[in-house]
Amino acid sequence: MDKLRKGFPVLKNYTYLNTAASGLLPEKVFEFRQDHDLDFLVSASVLKEKQGEVLTEVRETVGKFFNCAPERVALVPNFSYGFNTLLEGLEKPKKALLIKNDYPSINWPVESRNFKCFYAEIDAHLEDNIRVALRKHQPDFFAFSIVQYINGVKLSIEFLKEIKKEFPETIFIADGTQFLGTEIFEFDSTGLDVVISSSYKWLNGGYGNGFILFNENVTGKIQPKHLGFGSLQGKYKAHEGNFIGKFEPGHQDTLNYGSLSVALKLLQTTGMDKIEAQVQKLKDFSKEKFSELGLLEDFVVERKEHSSIFNIKGDDKLFKFLRSENIIASQRGAGIRVSMHYFNTVEEVEKLLQVLKSRR
Repeated sequence: MDKLRKGFPVLKNYTYLNTAASGLLPEKVFEFRQDHDLDFLVSASVLKEKQGEVLTEVRETVGKFFNCAPERVALVPNFSYGFNTLLEGLEKPKKALLIKNDYPSINWPVESRNFKCFYAEIDAHLEDNIRVALRKHQPDFFAFSIVQYINGVKLSIEFLKEIKKEFPETIFIADGTQFLGTEIFEFDSTGLDVVISSSYKWLNGGYGNGFILFNENVTGKIQPKHLGFGSLQGKYKAHEGNFIGKFEPGHQDTLNYGSLSVALKLLQTTGMDKIEAQVQKLKDFSKEKFSELGLLEDFVVERKEHSSIFNIKGDDKLFKFLRSENIIASQRGAGIRVSMHYFNTVEEVEKLLQVLKSRR
């Protein structure tokens, strides 16, 4: 376990149960960022001449990590930029299916445009609710979080594979920001059309970088309109009007995208199998203990599939007390959200439990 925690100095100062808000910056990523900016300081445009090579390497690293061909990987600064660019490339009006109370960066951009919106309710039967809504409304696209940001409710990849087969004409657009980095994920085997993700949470890539993974069949259904000098620069953007280039106009930030590449390589070195096993251990233990104390919503306890994000019952006083004990969490919805990544331990969860019991 000490090996898994090595390289995250924050863990020496806090019981950090807040990756769902902001992932930790690994020392290796910090060192890369220092070296990059030092190179820029002393070489300026000489460094930037290598931008195409750097971005090609990042794209290939992302593609390899998530099993998606690099020519179907777009590099974007964050989820919202990529998602809004994609929405502008969809013909209007169209019918959209959303999950009620999903992350605002998903629902708000759809609702603010000329789409007719329908919703699936989040409860113990979320999967059934989605299936019923898809059958009833026959939406042109379904935009959703794989893991819900408030309470950690998770849609299994197996369910998504199954439901996509039933509705092949609906464009499935998934937000992976609260999911990618917690378990092995092979995009091409899922059947999903689009997965968009920021990298500052579970991938520990820092801010200012993200990516989009595209199914090879989706490009004709989306017509993005953004264009700029950067749209034609690089190994995978050789021709005018190419698809991923329309998500990458202008000069790209080699500091931030390079940080993503370093972060993914660190996860690879650690081993996604080990990371998945540790996250599974933590979420199983946490769910059992939180359930015993009556800290979770009933429908969350009922559900078989869940993430390592939990919204526990607690008010502002409890939140401030946790912070006084150097336990870092977030206030979300009506409770306190805690989240565990692979560098966390059962002992840290037990410390949280002891503090919670002392306040009852």
